[in-house]
Amino acid sequence: MATVYSAQKTKWDQTTPALKVKTSEMAGRVRVAYADYEAVAVGIGTVIEMFNLPNGARFLSGELTYDALDTSSTLSVGHAAYNNAAGTAVALDVDEWKAAAASTTAQSVAVAATIVLGKNGVVDADTTGIPVTVVTGGATLTGSIQLVVNYVVD
Repeated sequence: MATVYSAQKTKWDQTTPALKVKTSEMAGRVRVAYADYEAVAVGIGTVIEMFNLPNGARFLSGELTYDALDTSSTLSVGHAAYNNAAGTAVALDVDEWKAAAASTTAQSVAVAATIVLGKNGVVDADTTGIPVTVVTGGATLTGSIQLVVNYVVD
């Protein structure tokens, strides 16, 4: 049986001298970003900016929670347009972390549930961070929308 090491374990004790492991990879403090929005007859395609995550934040997990909003409504989680750390403009992406989910019944759904959907990804943004959004679809909707993201920066 072979023994292999992760990139972080290799840095920590398989190199001489040992290399620094990023705080967002070992011994960091988990932080919570929370926002709620009370929708009243919000139209299809409305971009609701919930909060900004800071540059360098590692996106650990998230949860989108909502009321039964309408019989054909959907919600997705993405980001508004922003500039990355190099100053390059990045366009709106309505479903970076969660593709459109039916919001026809009250429930909670995972955000950034897989690597493809950004789980454990690191924010590359300028000093204002990345504006996290919820985008409406399918129908005009009314009700409560909440978003929680767990992340680490230090």
